[in-house]
Amino acid sequence: MKLNISKNTIAIRTALESDEQYRAVIPPIYLTSTFAYKEIGVEQRYDYTRSANPTRDALAEAVSVLEGGFGATVTSSGMAATTLVTSLLNPNDYVIVPHDCYGGTFRLFSQLAERGLLQVKFIDQSDINLFQQTIKQYQPKIVWVESPSNPLLRVVDIQDISKILKQSNTLLVVDNTFLTPIFQTPFKLGADIVIHSTTKYINGHSDVVGGIVVAKSETLHQTMQEWANTLGLSGSPFDSYMTLRGLRTLKLRMKAHEKTAHALARVLSEHPSVEKVYYPGLSSHPSHAIAKKQQSGFGGMLSFEIKGGLREVKKFFKRIEYFSLAESLGGVESLVCHPYTMTHAPLSSEDKKKAGISENLIRISVGIEEQEDLIKSIQVAIS
Repeated sequence: MKLNISKNTIAIRTALESDEQYRAVIPPIYLTSTFAYKEIGVEQRYDYTRSANPTRDALAEAVSVLEGGFGATVTSSGMAATTLVTSLLNPNDYVIVPHDCYGGTFRLFSQLAERGLLQVKFIDQSDINLFQQTIKQYQPKIVWVESPSNPLLRVVDIQDISKILKQSNTLLVVDNTFLTPIFQTPFKLGADIVIHSTTKYINGHSDVVGGIVVAKSETLHQTMQEWANTLGLSGSPFDSYMTLRGLRTLKLRMKAHEKTAHALARVLSEHPSVEKVYYPGLSSHPSHAIAKKQQSGFGGMLSFEIKGGLREVKKFFKRIEYFSLAESLGGVESLVCHPYTMTHAPLSSEDKKKAGISENLIRISVGIEEQEDLIKSIQVAIS
């Protein structure tokens, strides 16, 4: 009888027992920079680690299986993954990016545009009429989507965007870092490329920086592979090994993150000192219906605005326990950050205002500590 095996099981089993010498269950790390040729003039799969490495390939295969893509390219960071995608753009090509995108993404596209290497428009992609007008006017090469967005957790209808783009040659790129393929599979919604900062949930332990670009087609995948090699953006074997180790517990961790995040969001939404809570799992969130339709879970990220302005925000950060004041997200430990001065510092005051990022906004990356401990800590910090 043929078993119907889930993608999660296949991803976990990727490369296990591949050691032909000693039959190690977990595959070894190939830390070598170069590989010996068997004979002159005969090509082989591995010759130099910047080009290809067995450990990195194992991670690429596992993530590609989970996302349902043709193949994946592992990079040295999330921003390296973003940079790799820009290799598809020529100086006159437009890319449409969310106005509330991650600060590093905003900085990269803005600076490349200033140098004349590409053209960029930052828009509110949730405004479907504005989106359609922008597509018609600029005929972009790429539409870049972050859903949910960082840090306001806005969700856009990826399938609707895909349908609009089918009328053109525009590529749809989705940053799936916040949800991972456990809670969202953008290829099923029409994406051409899916990227991750694997630093976050896929690795999940805040001890590795990395990224990945998953392509839907063989042509796109080969292009990404070639440019990663040419630009030297490939991830290291050791980081790939660590990330693959984290990936094996991804589903368990994502469920734990989401369960506590949902509980925290409910507590915060009922607190008198909280002005607004941003979490798509709440029915009060403007994007709740879309999120419920295209996601199988709501993730472990949430943001909220505290009453009293920056003065109360500073008090909150002084009082909070069991949450580290730090950038990044997706680790087993809980983090809090101030997007206005931290993750989105590259944006001007005007751009922050347009994106809805206020001084009293606090972002939380919910870890997997005991739920009650985290709830009590938040309640004390904002009392």
